Amino acid sequence: MSGAAWRSLLPSRRDYAELRRSWRVDLLSGVSVGVVALPLALAFGVSSGAGAAAGLITAIVAGVVAAVLGGSHVQVSGPTGAMVVVLAPVLADRGVSALALVTVMAGLLVVAAGVARLGRLVGLIPWPVIEGFTVGIAIIIFLQQVPMAVGLAHGESGVKAWRAAVDAVLGADWGVAWPALALVLAVVAVMRLWPLVTGAVPGAIVAIVAVALGATALGVNVPTIGALPTGLPSPTLPELDLASLRSLAAPAIAIAALAAIESLLSARVAQTYTDVGGYDADRELVGQGLASVASGLFGGMPATGAIARTAVNVRSGARTRVSAVTHAVVLLVIVLVASGLVARVPLAALAGVLMVTAVSMVRPSVVRSVMKASRSDALLFVLTALITVSVDLIYAIVIGVGVAAVLALRAVSMSAGVHREELPGLPVPGDARIALLRLDGALFFGAADRVLDRVARIEGVEVVILRMSQIRLLDTTGAQVLTELVTTLERRGVVVLIKGVQDRHVGLLAHMGALEEDDHVFAHLYDAIECARAIVAARVVSE
Repeated sequence: MSGAAWRSLLPSRRDYAELRRSWRVDLLSGVSVGVVALPLALAFGVSSGAGAAAGLITAIVAGVVAAVLGGSHVQVSGPTGAMVVVLAPVLADRGVSALALVTVMAGLLVVAAGVARLGRLVGLIPWPVIEGFTVGIAIIIFLQQVPMAVGLAHGESGVKAWRAAVDAVLGADWGVAWPALALVLAVVAVMRLWPLVTGAVPGAIVAIVAVALGATALGVNVPTIGALPTGLPSPTLPELDLASLRSLAAPAIAIAALAAIESLLSARVAQTYTDVGGYDADRELVGQGLASVASGLFGGMPATGAIARTAVNVRSGARTRVSAVTHAVVLLVIVLVASGLVARVPLAALAGVLMVTAVSMVRPSVVRSVMKASRSDALLFVLTALITVSVDLIYAIVIGVGVAAVLALRAVSMSAGVHREELPGLPVPGDARIALLRLDGALFFGAADRVLDRVARIEGVEVVILRMSQIRLLDTTGAQVLTELVTTLERRGVVVLIKGVQDRHVGLLAHMGALEEDDHVFAHLYDAIECARAIVAARVVSE
């Protein structure tokens, strides 16, 4: 890459061009986002199996690094529900000791993607796939909370979320489960009703504080978060060995792919909400990758851009990266001065927060829009959601994009057609022996045989004029089939004249041998018709 290209991936003074005018609102926005992020960071850390401390560390460390180095002015980063869905089975299978290494590996892969300028590839993911992916994640997040909602410290390891939820309900100790469910319902009620009172303080914070105080006062015996660090740990390098690198390679790739996709989707959504400028997709990948690397060194989780926290940041009026940095500082202050109080929060309260969060991720209006758009969009949406829940997030994206590509090719191939037209001008004796055919659309591997088979079946003519000026796409398969068609017709004694070949298609057709006879290739229709009539007249005379 050139020097300018490298510099575009690095921070600059332009990142803070509006700070002199917006620093007050940026600081207030950061405080608001920090308050919203606290329960989510705790909950996502616990739900992933890494622990509440890992969630807080990720929000603090990755939040600062991504804010400074990322490609969006208003993006807020940290642990997210989608990442929990991918990370939880990895930690359940390989243990928490694998957290640091897999986080750093995934971060380096995301950095490499940014340096390789792969940021814009996320635009290739169809909207129904994204929405189906989101719904699937929401379902998994909800199901992951069921074990804590019935009084367990964690769900069954190594199984799908739905199976762990079913097993937790069937094996629950209802002496503990009923109080835990009561706490969950209390959290849900407060989060739903509190916005009717005021929007100044997030309902999740009010719900957690109220439920924690109530549980302590009543002596409710349910699992709690437990001890938290009173500060950030010192950064340490993860232990490296070839066996660990090999075993964690596939999970690291999956985590990196998800981190890149979710971060860029979040940044793209934020761009539509604010006028502070667009985002640099490649720089965003570099920033998010380095944020995960830093998080892993401090004992945190892989980080991504968080759509919900970013939306709060934008709605609060944030204009620069200072707001996202402030949110991380707020969380750090809470860790330094209030970790003892946070440790007493019941896990059931966090489960309630994430259940509400999961439900809010599914927007009924969007679901209705996708389902009513077309059968293909509905199929993509449902298929992606089902595969996300039942198989794997990355498989869902890959299969969703693959099916979308097949459907798109089918639509393009159906647009291809052959239309027989009347010869322009006054009719001339012998015109019935001339077929004027217009080829439309795309002549590629998905449509070439079907389209050109119709041409080959034409009978009772001695000359075929192929009008090719309306062909939008021509690939090697289409050129080869066209060449075979010309050869087949001429064996039957039918002369093929080609009119209107576009300049961009000449080289390919010439290379494949379709334009070997120069006197049968025309730029203008009337010249081709005159030649066809001359050929027919000559054959009539010879008869």
